[in-house]
Order: sequence, then C-alpha cells, then structure tokens
Amino acid sequence: MNDFLERRELGRTGMHSCRLGIGSTFDAPAEAIEEAFDHGINYLYWGSIRQPEFARAMVNLSKMHRDELILTVQTYSDDPGSIEAEVEAALKTAGLENFDFLLLGNRMEKPSDAYIELFERLREQGKVRFMSLSSHNRPLIPELLADYEQDHSPYELLMFRYNAVHRGAEKDVFPFVPETSRPAIITYTATRWGHLLDASKMPPGEKPLNARDCYRYSLSHPAIDMVVCGPANHDQIKEAISALKAGPLEPDEREQIERIGAYIYKQYAPQYADRGDDEDVSAGLAAQ
Repeated sequence: MNDFLERRELGRTGMHSCRLGIGSTFDAPAEAIEEAFDHGINYLYWGSIRQPEFARAMVNLSKMHRDELILTVQTYSDDPGSIEAEVEAALKTAGLENFDFLLLGNRMEKPSDAYIELFERLREQGKVRFMSLSSHNRPLIPELLADYEQDHSPYELLMFRYNAVHRGAEKDVFPFVPETSRPAIITYTATRWGHLLDASKMPPGEKPLNARDCYRYSLSHPAIDMVVCGPANHDQIKEAISALKAGPLEPDEREQIERIGAYIYKQYAPQYADRGDDEDVSAGLAAQ
C-alpha cells in the first residue's frame, strides 16, 4: 500500500493533511498552487518571505475550500509583544480572516510563557487556531515531545531540517517520537537547497538525484508526517506531486541516496548548521 497518499492528523487538531505541504519562499504561481490543491496538497505555509502569488492562491482556495485548507503563518520575532501586529498585518495582506497555525520560527530554546500568552490572546480573537514551532536545535525536540505527552506543550506541530545530507534527526529526534499522543512531525529542505540535484556536487560516477526521490527519501521515514516543499514553478509542483504517487523508496534507492548525501555532507558544509551537526549521522558516515 502507498501510504504517501494517506492523510495524517496534525497532533490533536482534528485537521488532516496531505503528506506534502507547500511553502511560499520561491513564488510559485497561484494557479500552480491551486492545481496542487486539486491533487490533495492542502497545507500552505506562508513563511518569512510572503510572496503575493502565494497569498492570491490562499485567498482563491479559501473562497470554496477554507475548511479543507491548513494555513500557517510564521514569525521570527524575538519580541512576543510585536507578534499580534505582525499577524494582523499578514491577515490583511492575504485577505484572510484567520490562520490555522502560528509557527514560531527558528527557536533554539523553549519559548517563554509570554509567547503562550500571546497565542492564547490571538486564539481568543479568532486570528489563529493552533501553535507550532520550528528549530535548528535538534536536541530540543525530544524535550518538547516529552512535554506534549504530559499535556504541558501547546505545540501541535514541530518542524526541523531532515534530508539525505542532514540525517542527525535519526539520532536526536526520531527515536524519541512516540507512536501516539504526539504533535505532527514536519521536515523541510528535502533537496538540501538543491545540492542533491546538482551534477557538480555528485560523487565521481554518480548522477544527480531528482526532487521526486528527495521527497520520497524524507517521506519514507515513519516518524515524518509531512515534508514541506518550496516549488518555484508549475513543473516543480508537478514533480512534488509525482513523489506522492511513486510511494516509498526501495532499499537500493535509499542506499544510493544516503551514499550521495554522505559525500555532499563531507564536501559542502551547511551555511547554517543545526545544533548537533558536529555529531551528525551523515558526518560520521562521510568520515569512514
């Protein structure tokens, strides 16, 4: 059975998402995003680069499908007091009444109670429904998972980097993800900023990967509920959709992708390292 076509509930929200989501960074045209929705992709992530075409797609889809959509707005603000105005401005720019998720982006430590209070105020106002968090500190994620199991965490979705180059979550995160009573686990940068698709970065004798198989690599891990992709055009959205139809990797495909990932990790250091990268799985493989 191809479980890439199944929908998964995001935490305890009652909302069910496609295994792929779309981020706004690279400005895919609104028509392509709307077509992706017709193929089942219903999670739209309006990140720090809030492209107007993405906003247009959210508005167009919301007119008839708001209950099926899952819309996220991200904030990097270090000041909880500024986020309310930021969310209000985002709603006005996008022409929306509310977002489903407020995502606290790039949190290296557990956010203070002031963020929780801010979220509760926005929720009472009907501007956001749930809270989520992304982090480049992988060791923080198990702490948040433990809080969730004890009903002490407001985060219904946790997001971090994972791909064939950056496999540290296999050590730092995935062993701590329970089968039940957990927030949704979402990953991004499946192509490692395009490096896995770049012929000039391949090991000798290897052909570059395609984006479809990079998405399949991440989606094949049972702990991952969704992978967020960042398409720039119609063709890239079609390729992402093809990953859902292709289904999980075969063992020989996984071995090849991991071999390429280990080589790239050794040759091309990340511009922005995750906390824990000095002991990354791929780093250890590359050193062998």
